[in-house]
Amino acid sequence: MLMRCFVHGHAEFCITQHKWAWPFMQPVDVKGLGLDDYYEVIDKPMDFSTIKKQMEAKEYKNVREICTDVRLVFKNAMKYNDERSDVHVMAKTLLAKFEEKWLQLLPKVTEEEKRREEEEAEAQLDMQLAQDAAHAKMARDTSNELYEVDVHLDELREMLVQKCRKTSTEEKRKLGAALTRLSPEDLGKALEIVAQSNTGFQATAEEVELDMDAQSESTLWRLKFFVKDALKSQGNNNNNDNNKINNNSGTNNNKRKREICDAIAKTAKKKKQKPSA
Repeated sequence: MLMRCFVHGHAEFCITQHKWAWPFMQPVDVKGLGLDDYYEVIDKPMDFSTIKKQMEAKEYKNVREICTDVRLVFKNAMKYNDERSDVHVMAKTLLAKFEEKWLQLLPKVTEEEKRREEEEAEAQLDMQLAQDAAHAKMARDTSNELYEVDVHLDELREMLVQKCRKTSTEEKRKLGAALTRLSPEDLGKALEIVAQSNTGFQATAEEVELDMDAQSESTLWRLKFFVKDALKSQGNNNNNDNNKINNNSGTNNNKRKREICDAIAKTAKKKKQKPSA
């Protein structure tokens, strides 16, 4: 570590090897020296043995924190001892030498800090990339699992339809009538169900023609289940919100109902007409 040589090592200048460093090597013997007011004057005692222990325990985050404690050693001595005392003069002299050497080492410290920041940024980027890759893999795996579930559900749905009886003409008529009682939102969802099995069917068109006889059994059964649940939910909502009817919503609902009724009636009329001889 850069400051290890500066403070404790064997470089050209090591503050602890100076001939005047001895008063600052160990904590002040407050009790032995009878310094009753020491802790009233000094808020944070500091000495070089404490700095060394903290360096070895890696309690310092960077070099500048060590420098702060080194300065504190000398500033405490200067603060507590009279300017004319030997300890004050020794501390002031060593602090000046320390600051002089620190200015010489500052470019290296700055360079080391910059290099460390770059390493940390690179490590952070690598971690972020690894997390992104893990999230992408999780998303792919989840998507594949959902696709497999959808395929399995489609297979089960088809098996269920095959085992169910065929929808009668009367049931189709009732289903068509039930569609007209749906809310605009639920009606749109019902038409989307039809569109899923009929690629040419425009669920969002202003005018639709819905031929119940042309729908597959799977579509009819899906519509039955959906309409049953929707009307049940719709009935519950109406019971709870009888006093909150929106006139505009009612107008749109009636308009959409008329469109579906007209479409179903138009389809039924076409099927009854016989071709002319």
